[in-house]
Amino acid sequence: MGLKSAVLSGLCDASDKKREIKNIRIGVKNMYKKGKYQESDRMSDLICGNYPMLLVMSRFGIALGFGEKNIGEVCRQNQVDTCTFLTVVNFLAEDVPAESADFSLEELMRYLHNAHDYFLRFRLPNLRAKLAEAVTDCPDDVAFVIRKFFDEYAAEVDKHMSYEEKVVFPYVRSLLKGEKSGKYSISIFSKRHDRIDLKIAELKNILIKYYPGAGSDALNGVLFGIFATEEDLLSHNRVEDCLFVPAITALELQ
Repeated sequence: MGLKSAVLSGLCDASDKKREIKNIRIGVKNMYKKGKYQESDRMSDLICGNYPMLLVMSRFGIALGFGEKNIGEVCRQNQVDTCTFLTVVNFLAEDVPAESADFSLEELMRYLHNAHDYFLRFRLPNLRAKLAEAVTDCPDDVAFVIRKFFDEYAAEVDKHMSYEEKVVFPYVRSLLKGEKSGKYSISIFSKRHDRIDLKIAELKNILIKYYPGAGSDALNGVLFGIFATEEDLLSHNRVEDCLFVPAITALELQ
């Protein structure tokens, strides 16, 4: 079977994708420390016990080099709302809804904005460059299809995040000022907040199942990066769906 027909007919169905993502989550979570983090816990213990929180820390604008300081001290030093930081950290660490919505929406939006900036300006361009380099030895038509799938995926991510930056965030800031609009509500965002991971699942399957050349460390490294990016985006979307949207819904009802 040729590559193009294989791509069209051999992509995994939705059940395969859900099972694959579930297995990733189970395997990764077993590596991390369980239980709630407190303000008095050392920031270094948080990062060493649950290293994906390094990205959370960075998206709150907190840099490394905090020594033995605890989470509360580091947050105050960086003018970050400690409750908001811990709400996101504990939600992602435990994957359960927050017990309290007592966090800063403005701070959470800053976190989400920085995450958007990270994906669009750093992670996806960096991954794209590594992918292009890794497929230089395969046939031109194959390299074209692979790059095309990645570019389509990156475009979907850009579209999704640009909508939030241009429409959702300004709307929320208006709500925080007490300005309500009958033309828009967060339910509109929820309805169009489609999952954006289908394209990346297709790209993974092309590389895993149908890549015609010999394996290489460069290609395996790219594939590992794709898996990590997918998991990071899933976590990002969970924060939006389970923390951000409910908080805005409550604000709309005030």
